[in-house]
Amino acid sequence: MRNAQEALTGPAAIAASFARARAEQRAALITYLTAGYPSREESPALFRALEQGGADILEMGVPFSDPIADGPTIQRASYAALQKGVTPSACLNLVRRLRQEGLRLPIILMGYYNPIYRYGLTAYAKACRESGVDGLIVPDVPLEEAGPLQAACRAYDLALILLAAPTTREERLRRIAEETEGFLYLVARLGITGAGHGLAEDLRERIALARRLARVPVAVGFGIATPEQARTLAAWADGIIVGSAVVERAPQGPEALAQYIAGLRAALRPA
Repeated sequence: MRNAQEALTGPAAIAASFARARAEQRAALITYLTAGYPSREESPALFRALEQGGADILEMGVPFSDPIADGPTIQRASYAALQKGVTPSACLNLVRRLRQEGLRLPIILMGYYNPIYRYGLTAYAKACRESGVDGLIVPDVPLEEAGPLQAACRAYDLALILLAAPTTREERLRRIAEETEGFLYLVARLGITGAGHGLAEDLRERIALARRLARVPVAVGFGIATPEQARTLAAWADGIIVGSAVVERAPQGPEALAQYIAGLRAALRPA
């Protein structure tokens, strides 16, 4: 679903985005937005605004009725999108449309396991590849149960990105770091997603450990909202993930959203 010159896809596309950011001596900016929020009609323009503002990688949230890892902001957005009929198939159609309209950034679907299981692991991975998806984040699938989904993703050139909590012990972190593809998603604090709730006290040390263990870049998410937070974490991590703060601004429209993303991107530039 990319252009005729067949751009990079899957883990290679994600790696290229991190490499471009590294060449600019900055952390990569990864932004999350729920598909179909605040409306299905507005959604395409909002995702394009993330690209225009300077995001390097897009996370597209797949609405689910029980988003256990998400805080109130994303829960409300997910519920609103479900009320508007946004299904996994609708999310894939949105990705396909964005690709047809020329969006080139890597797109990662962030969603929960139940809809994927009902869709069928292989069928879902195949549909993701055909639509132009580059990877998946499935927060309720632990390392020990990721094997079947990992196999389906690898068969269709998708990165299955695994998460590690602040309390993950070193040996388990090592195994997660070995199995994740695209990047390692390091959770910045305990609890659910949400802007402005603070970060783990030993986060700098946790990031350093993860980067020593990982063969892929390490990106940090949960609770990051301001340029100041992004600037601090950019000195420690390979990527910064901003979600709830993006969702909060989505109803303000594409121009305001692009301006917010541009402010975050500017904070990641070297002094």
